[in-house]
Amino acid sequence: MIGNSGDVDQNQGTHAPRDPVHVAISPNEDDFDYDSPAYLDMIDRSLLSLGNNVRLKQAIEKAKRGEPVTIAFIGGSITHGAGATPIHLQCYAYHTYEHFKKMFTPLDSNTIELIKAGVGGTPSELGVIRYERDVLRDGSVQPDIVIVEFAVNDADDETRGNCYESLVLKALASDNIPAVILLFSVFKNDWNLQDRLAPVGYHYDLPMVSMKDALVEQFQKTNDEGRVITKEEYFHDIYHPTNTGHRIMADALANLFRVTDCSDLDQEVNELTKLPIIGNDYMNVKLLDRQNAEQIADIYTGSFCHTDTDLQMADMDDHAYATALFPNNWMYIAGETAGDKGFRLHLRCSRLILIFKDSGSELFGTAHIKVDGKLVKQADPRQVNWTHCHAMILISHDDVDEHVIEIDMAPGHEDKRFTILGFGYVN
Repeated sequence: MIGNSGDVDQNQGTHAPRDPVHVAISPNEDDFDYDSPAYLDMIDRSLLSLGNNVRLKQAIEKAKRGEPVTIAFIGGSITHGAGATPIHLQCYAYHTYEHFKKMFTPLDSNTIELIKAGVGGTPSELGVIRYERDVLRDGSVQPDIVIVEFAVNDADDETRGNCYESLVLKALASDNIPAVILLFSVFKNDWNLQDRLAPVGYHYDLPMVSMKDALVEQFQKTNDEGRVITKEEYFHDIYHPTNTGHRIMADALANLFRVTDCSDLDQEVNELTKLPIIGNDYMNVKLLDRQNAEQIADIYTGSFCHTDTDLQMADMDDHAYATALFPNNWMYIAGETAGDKGFRLHLRCSRLILIFKDSGSELFGTAHIKVDGKLVKQADPRQVNWTHCHAMILISHDDVDEHVIEIDMAPGHEDKRFTILGFGYVN
């Protein structure tokens, strides 16, 4: 999915002012009737499954007692807020956070915290690596509710659901027992990957909300037949919702909260005793980058000795500025070291994912990747043609072993640039 990206000034660090002019206001947004019976019926249809309600009711009761509650979101550009303006206040994540506060906390309470970690154009293959850093904030945050939104991004997941289920299990396994909610957004062509991903939710009896179930059938109707909203009103472009669309997504999640709150408490279950339905091979994946590399692996950087500051940006949490992603990277610039030597990584692992930077710049070229002396992949940062984080599986084995990864510029591309943003590894 194409998301919003931006560039950070070379001297500006990891934050940049957000761009206020890349999205449009929804048609007739101020006149939209969010209280009509037809609208409320549409919202009801979004509730794909209540799931086992123990974890979510615990979070709701915690909020009612005035205790701190953190609600977290991880996903693609829709979770980032693409299509909403301003992103940080009109995205579905912020609206959902506001709904939750109004529904369950005292009027003067300031106890609800928002964690928003959406990155445009990226699948759960990258999300499962980002989870500790971008949601748990390297152990400093324990979310009570985690909403996972990758239903329109995971066509690019090389594992076809293994990384998605691994991410869900990673969230479920947190010591504070958070509620995990699966959210299925939809494209303007009525497509998403709900058929692939919803079985994960049914398998672990998780709450699920589907915008496809809410919207697609009514899109085909006329006003007289009961249509609530047109595609032109809901979508900003062929991928992302308008302000109205983001509000509808939040209302659908608020409906799940409301129905859960009114329901009797289910019997407590241990979801983690179930065998995976697709796979859990990446549940324990960790991020390796320039910041922690010396403690984890033996690395020779060669000519990948620079740090790229022109990175994909994301508006995190409720910030009115964008944050650069993967700033602790290794960048190759031709001619900067004698002999233009390649990057070498010696690591003990069973699975390894390379994260590299896509770019629209002609300065960037293709790299060759060898594993244990064998050429296994080539990484072309110009395929997507915009500044973007790209995940690529290099190793996928059941057994842990010592591996050597070599990254060199492809023949004919030695005068180009290439940025290794980091790695996700399982050991």
